[in-house]
Amino acid sequence: MGTVLVMGASRGIGLEMARQYAMARHQVIATAHSEAGMAALRHLGLDPWPLDVTDAASVARFSERLGGAQLDVAWHVAGVMCSRADARKAPTRDDFDRVMHTNVFGAMQIIPRVAPLVEAARGRFGFLTSAMGQIGTATASNAWLYRTSKAALNMVVASARHSYPNALFALFHPGWVKTDMGGAQAPVRVTDSVTRLRVTLESAGAADNGAFFNDDGARMASW
Repeated sequence: MGTVLVMGASRGIGLEMARQYAMARHQVIATAHSEAGMAALRHLGLDPWPLDVTDAASVARFSERLGGAQLDVAWHVAGVMCSRADARKAPTRDDFDRVMHTNVFGAMQIIPRVAPLVEAARGRFGFLTSAMGQIGTATASNAWLYRTSKAALNMVVASARHSYPNALFALFHPGWVKTDMGGAQAPVRVTDSVTRLRVTLESAGAADNGAFFNDDGARMASW
């Protein structure tokens, strides 16, 4: 049992993550940026914390509230999808700003605030990314803005881990999960995905620091 932080817990994978850790009797700090997300967390019996990872003021307030808490586990789940257009169409400025600010800038704002608290507990910091962010295995250009944002997130985590040597950082592809983002046709149930994510992060060793894991726990090439 320990203290677990789940950022981006308003729905889907993040909400299920908060539920599973709470059921396992961990102390759970779960964040959401919308009233609907806050209500979903209250329905689980949790006291949600407001956090918008794209808003510097929101991040500062969140960090101040955390204080010097030690975090055994932290998850950065917050992320958004783009229009799914391929490279035959340029993204709009608004779509680019929305996706890159959430998926990349958000993590870069959060890490300096949260990673020291994970390091203080010699804990583990997991980040949800996507196999679509792998550069070497790209086979198509659909959702190319989303792909680009996840490739950038992978570099954010791979480089940031060197500044926090007493914390274990890891990236995770959760699979094609039946969520609002994944769609009803996705083959993986959110409960199954989250169970595997939790087990993989918990069982990761020192040699896995900075590693990129598939949803089945196998290591993937990070580029």
